[in-house]
Amino acid sequence: MEILRFENPQYFYLLALIPLLLVLFWISWHFRRRALKRFGQDHVVRSLMPWRSVRRPWIKFMLLLVAFSMLVLALANPLVGSRMQEARREGIDVIIALDVSRSMLAEDIRPNRLERAKMAVSRLIDRLENDRVGLVVFAGHAITQVPVTTDHSAAKMMLRTVTTNSVSVQGTAIGSAIERAMASFSGEDLQNKVVIIISDGENHLDDPLVQARLAAQSGVTIHTVGIGTQAGAPIPVYRNNQLSGFLRDNQGNTVVSRYDEVTLRAIAEATGGVFRHGTGADMGLNSILDEIRKVEKDTFETMVFADYQSRYHYFVALALLFLLLEIFIFERKNKWLEKIKLFG
Repeated sequence: MEILRFENPQYFYLLALIPLLLVLFWISWHFRRRALKRFGQDHVVRSLMPWRSVRRPWIKFMLLLVAFSMLVLALANPLVGSRMQEARREGIDVIIALDVSRSMLAEDIRPNRLERAKMAVSRLIDRLENDRVGLVVFAGHAITQVPVTTDHSAAKMMLRTVTTNSVSVQGTAIGSAIERAMASFSGEDLQNKVVIIISDGENHLDDPLVQARLAAQSGVTIHTVGIGTQAGAPIPVYRNNQLSGFLRDNQGNTVVSRYDEVTLRAIAEATGGVFRHGTGADMGLNSILDEIRKVEKDTFETMVFADYQSRYHYFVALALLFLLLEIFIFERKNKWLEKIKLFG
């Protein structure tokens, strides 16, 4: 098994220059074409300049762009890990329980509650250092999206795939989320384990306080984040990725989703955790992380990649190859190559 990572991923921003270079080249090519038209119509220009090629400048430019892309990859320095070894680490097991019910599509927080929560959770995972993280998603019931792991990159990748379709049964069952999070922890000893629930708090299907008290008895601390506003917002309904209206009840009235602070605060207090109203870029998760840092860390064993080998030289070689091809392709047609129809 091998794993790929990049030592200097910031250089990938240079790839944003490619569309700009394409536009500049097209503008240059367009003005050259206009200048040639001053000599006369196309057939006249072809007779005056029989060795002029239309395709070759584009081919040469594309080769330069590919060479540039290879150099960017070389600067990013791809590293391949091929040998794993066992390592002992100290950290805390944290499971994030994320509400994916349709009410999380409400746009009282832009772009909507779910997307803002996902962005904040992604930044939280970046700060967890040696802690293990898991992800539970819930609506009418809960599922484990990511088992407890030290692979933060994989957790973030799975987080990006989360939508309101991740759970087939709609509704909000926070108690089910707590139960699923408890079952997702590895081992029987649940002391010093942490659950973070992110939800608008509109619980309809169970009594989450029952599960919260059971969690507290096992030594699990639950922190909660309430996302949404007291004024609330209607729940958009999309068909084929297009807004088709807003969710309505049986009487035809538009459903307005408001977050329930009371339930979320009671869950946190029942386990000795803290409640935060999700505001700002971090949605209150930074202060919750400060609370997590006070918890006594566990020691656990994990497998990590010990050897990483650089692969930048392959991309340098490819860049040189494409540059050589660009040099040996002339903008003018070659009468010998023309006979074998390599280029038009």
